[in-house]
Amino acid sequence: MIAPAVSAPAATAFRALIAAAAATGLVIECAYGSVPVVLSYFTIWTNILVAIVFGISALRSLRRRPPLPAVWTGGVLLFILITGLVFHLVLANRASPFNTADAVDRLTGARAVANQLLHTVTPIGAFLDFALFTAPRALTARHALRWLAFPAAYLVFALVRGALLPPDAPSRYPYPFLDAARYGYAEVAATTAVLGAAFYALGLALVAADRHRPAPPRSAAAPAENRISSPAEGPLK
Repeated sequence: MIAPAVSAPAATAFRALIAAAAATGLVIECAYGSVPVVLSYFTIWTNILVAIVFGISALRSLRRRPPLPAVWTGGVLLFILITGLVFHLVLANRASPFNTADAVDRLTGARAVANQLLHTVTPIGAFLDFALFTAPRALTARHALRWLAFPAAYLVFALVRGALLPPDAPSRYPYPFLDAARYGYAEVAATTAVLGAAFYALGLALVAADRHRPAPPRSAAAPAENRISSPAEGPLK
């Protein structure tokens, strides 16, 4: 398999487009919805990370500066892939017991555009950046374990928020599978444990893919210091 030829300008432009897609979706959601409710969704927080990390990565590539640590860029990739997969396989899938397909179908205009940007465009864009513009062999199995801290922190936030809000509060639990009032904490814990195991497996799959995919030809690729991923590790924030 021949690795695709890439360039620093191409990587810069592509990452800027991903950041812009995430930012556009976020602005639309905040403009049309209640900001406190909007900020209760995992989708929103992952796309905030996408906008920030890909925006910074685009600037660093443009200025030919060293990349962000792989633990950050790989983590954001995992989180946005989780967002896309949960939406399409669980929430928008009528075969799922937790589907919200009717609500999705009712979205029109700008809200429908934002929905596609945040759940489809940014996950696909982030994966393409990983496949086409990111130097391989930067991720480790330790990264996959560390990345679980973000969804775990979100789970605690969502459950505490739901417990503190009154029963009639809108979007008390942002996602049906987190609705402890309806299903009870034991069932929510079992569901999220399964999801957590799936997230960890997906993280390990990304690490495995990173180890075995080819690197772009050095002559056609951006200089090594402009790779979005680096073997250097750093704290995931």
